[in-house]
Amino acid sequence: MNRQLDEPALLALGARLAGRLPAGSILWLEGERGAGKTTLARAIVRARGADQGATSPTFALSHRYLTPRGPVFHVDCYRFKGEEEASALDWSELVSGDLLIIEWPDRGGSWVPPATHRLRLGHLEDPDLREVVIVPDPAEWLDG
Repeated sequence: MNRQLDEPALLALGARLAGRLPAGSILWLEGERGAGKTTLARAIVRARGADQGATSPTFALSHRYLTPRGPVFHVDCYRFKGEEEASALDWSELVSGDLLIIEWPDRGGSWVPPATHRLRLGHLEDPDLREVVIVPDPAEWLDG
């Protein structure tokens, strides 16, 4: 499913996802730089009831947020130059939480666990809108 969303709608999508992603989910966020991946992750983490506000893990590579449902891990593989750099993360811990959100999963190679849910975000001509593609196509994530 493709939708064009402004920032408030993207934040609302994140809140809906937070309530609908089952424990143990692995969410891949794909798309070019500045497409809204971290904004969406921040909304999910906030709505999941995190003990602190989510920030971009680009330089730290991963962040852990405590929520009432268990830890949410947020990983950003953007800086990886090769698969060997992804091996430095403790993937067994990352998949043990309530939710694992991975930005730029393609840069982590075979170390990145398979997605249970995938979203692709992209730029549109209107700089205030983002295209969101959910794979597979669960329309109920976007509706409501």
